[in-house]
Amino acid sequence: MGLTLVATPIGNLGDLSPRAIEVLTNADLWLVEDSRISGKLQSHLGLKKPMRVLNEHTSERQVEAYVRDAAEQNVAVVTDGGCPTVSDPGAHLTDLCLEEGITVDAIPGPSAVIDALMLSGFYGQRFAFLGFLPRKPGPMKAELEVFSDSPLTLVAFESQFRFRNLLMSAHTALGNRRYAICRELTKLHQQVWRGRLPELPDETDVPAKGEFTIVIEGKRRASSASEDD
Repeated sequence: MGLTLVATPIGNLGDLSPRAIEVLTNADLWLVEDSRISGKLQSHLGLKKPMRVLNEHTSERQVEAYVRDAAEQNVAVVTDGGCPTVSDPGAHLTDLCLEEGITVDAIPGPSAVIDALMLSGFYGQRFAFLGFLPRKPGPMKAELEVFSDSPLTLVAFESQFRFRNLLMSAHTALGNRRYAICRELTKLHQQVWRGRLPELPDETDVPAKGEFTIVIEGKRRASSASEDD
């Protein structure tokens, strides 16, 4: 009995761990972000498990019902890809289950945040994950300005239509930082493109297609920055 948060592939189904497969196979119920996407995962695993939706539109009453489910059976939480609760649903349910003394476990696995950090080549020991920033330039710039003097590497998600706007706001707020565009991670057309603000790639360099994770280098010490000159 209990709740298990299961990290699922962000693109390549081969990244699903044996432990994740075991938990998903033995679960009595899957709580999913989108049943159409999780249905494909069930088909891949040869499973047919009951699924109920858990996302930002799920009512408080329904979340409380899921807590009761977790107290009586094995419940697995999966999202469309990556780790539940990390810029994805699941945190509130997890909190309620822990408050009720219900066993909660997590199966680590694919994460666009960590994958992009590794591929960027930037310092990854200390970083800040910003999720999806505000869409409007003003609020976006305001959130980025907090890190104007920070050595933390920044990681953010952005859509294929707005990633250049994010980079322009980053230049205004942070200055001439190095950055990496990580596109379609783990998928057939995975791409990592590195540049330095305010330089931006054109459509030939980076097609506006797929899912984007942006990594921006933290502020470097003058002695370190001068090594690139």
